[in-house]
Amino acid sequence: MIFLKTEDEIELMRAANQLVAATLAEVCKAVQPGVTTAQLDRLAEEFIRDHGAEPTFKGFPNPYGGPFPGSICASVNEIVVHGVPSEEIVLHDGDIISVDCGTLLNGFNGDSCYTFQVGEVSTDVKNLLRTTKESLYKGIETAVAGHRIGDIGYAVQTHCEAQGYGVVREFVGHGIGREMHEDPQVPNYGKRGQGKQIKNGLCIAIEPMITMGTHEVYMMPDKWSIKTRDGKPAAHFEHTIAIHHGKPDILSSFEEIERIEATRGQTIS
Repeated sequence: MIFLKTEDEIELMRAANQLVAATLAEVCKAVQPGVTTAQLDRLAEEFIRDHGAEPTFKGFPNPYGGPFPGSICASVNEIVVHGVPSEEIVLHDGDIISVDCGTLLNGFNGDSCYTFQVGEVSTDVKNLLRTTKESLYKGIETAVAGHRIGDIGYAVQTHCEAQGYGVVREFVGHGIGREMHEDPQVPNYGKRGQGKQIKNGLCIAIEPMITMGTHEVYMMPDKWSIKTRDGKPAAHFEHTIAIHHGKPDILSSFEEIERIEATRGQTIS
């Protein structure tokens, strides 16, 4: 069932998503060679709890194994999504790390993801990041009242595949509200004019997961981490939006992250 949100509920969701944005900005400050993904996880959890919220991902159930052990998903290089934070995973110059973060604040969820550069990355990787991020906004642009969910996926897919990148099929965006995952599913591929109709009050997380090579992926032995089958890197960007007065209203934000990146000379767009 799709739950359309009221004006008041959208504002509560905005607060949860702005906390996610602030958390990701704190993580961005800490991303550098030599840091472990477990360190980033502890930083994020402390920041979220200090601001009166719960890290939604902590203990999230898994039908294939145990609950998620971290407060963020930290996916390095060829790990597409759901990377488990670990003291054994150390960031190196030239890596990329996708950090997916969720908060539960005042009964509503926030959800956003950003792929960070570690030091200096290759031109090919920068192009992957740029294209993936562009595709997120192209998907958002189509999310207007009266359009269909398939319009979003079509916009993401055509933009990325035109550049020769793979679009992951097995993992998709989703509705969001009181629950982290609500209806409808929001694939990053599709056909225009198909799928559920987009209506005022709809809140969804749009999250392109794009690979440098084939779109094929597989699950790692930890039963969480999803890896590209060809071992090539992947990027993941995500915003939570509300359809508000007929148009997409981005509830999360990359603004502070982009300011930090600019000071480091890591701007990709």
